[in-house]
Amino acid sequence: SLLSIWRTYFNTAPSLLGTKSEATMDVGKLFGALTGNSGLTVEIQLTPSLGAAGAAGQPSKPLIVPLDHAPSWKMHKNPFWRVKHPQRVAPYNSAAPAQPGFQQEQQQQQQQQLQQPQYGMQPPMPGAPPPGVASPVISQQFFAYEASQDIEGQVIITMPPGKKTEHLGIRVQFIGRIDMSVGIHEGKPHYDFVSLAKELSPPGVLYQQQTVLPFRFKNMDKELESYRGRNVSVRYMIQFVMERKFMPPLRREHDVWVQLLQQAPSHDEPIKMEVGIEDCLHIEFEYQRRHYHLLDTIRGQINFLLVRIKIKYMELAVLRRETSGEGVAAAAAGGTGAPLNPPPNQNNSDANNIFTETQTLIKYEIMDGAPVKGVSIPVKLSLAGLPADLTPTYTAVNNRFSVRYFLNLVLVDEDDRRYFKQQEIILWRKDLG
Repeated sequence: SLLSIWRTYFNTAPSLLGTKSEATMDVGKLFGALTGNSGLTVEIQLTPSLGAAGAAGQPSKPLIVPLDHAPSWKMHKNPFWRVKHPQRVAPYNSAAPAQPGFQQEQQQQQQQQLQQPQYGMQPPMPGAPPPGVASPVISQQFFAYEASQDIEGQVIITMPPGKKTEHLGIRVQFIGRIDMSVGIHEGKPHYDFVSLAKELSPPGVLYQQQTVLPFRFKNMDKELESYRGRNVSVRYMIQFVMERKFMPPLRREHDVWVQLLQQAPSHDEPIKMEVGIEDCLHIEFEYQRRHYHLLDTIRGQINFLLVRIKIKYMELAVLRRETSGEGVAAAAAGGTGAPLNPPPNQNNSDANNIFTETQTLIKYEIMDGAPVKGVSIPVKLSLAGLPADLTPTYTAVNNRFSVRYFLNLVLVDEDDRRYFKQQEIILWRKDLG
């Protein structure tokens, strides 16, 4: 067996090599040969097109933009991070010339940014190179692709000098996947809604120390937007596969972030509702619109029509509710809130294994003290300042998950009883980023 061969080799190697350290090093080479790696490394690099812009006759918008981090459901550590650290990178396809002195100063600032960690930075996506490492193709940035853009790049295979690698074929695959094997759904299979393979090399032998294999996926159907949630994620990735004789295939993955641009709704009515507790409290709240883009500002007002309880303060919060599981369409069609009453448990599941996770993205106190009849409280909330990565509203994506956003109005009386009312808002993406 392999174990007995290894024991025999380890016992006899010291006498053959002279020292045990030399024997240990040789054992490492033996395992490298057994696994078929032998120092072989594979790197996948994306090469975004420089001239990507809007179609003719339409306002020019960049269709490939750099991101300062990989978006996810996690909150930023510092709520003022976006104010302290705005986007410092220019648009990727910007053609504006830079002055020589300013260009050198900008390069020095970028080097300092790579050395100093920033608040709110998320871990890099799988396959993304570490920060601070130079690249021969593009600067080490994370890019967002518009759905119509082609995905192109190259695979770099590096081997130690004097080595060779036999293979039964090399290919790359472009895969779009709904992954529900994380979080509370751990162990469940994933679902691939896009899959296309391209052969890069027929069976043969690699002799060169470095082999570069370009690839390009054109006109791919990218119907869903990339999303990394608490219990579900939508991933697009480039997967490298090298088939080997008597060995399992060698695989590498590199994530591609895709975003879908949307149009503003043609008809957007204001939200106006009257809620309250009989003979105790009667309020009217109204918001200018129901649909907002991700950098929009929510405006409205809250009118007190009847006040017979002593209110200490009032809060306004933005909630994100992720619902996941098979057959999620029925759960996503639920109501937008109940009359003013104590809030129920926010994270729960039902008998059909449909799970709901609710996050409080931000919470502001918009009133302090007891109001009287006729008082109006203005509401102004900027979505661009939220310490979270907002996404568009997703409704029953492939009947597997949904993401919805709510405005949660909470009143607290002198007995610390909390009364709340939730109203759903629809978010859509106007620009990449």
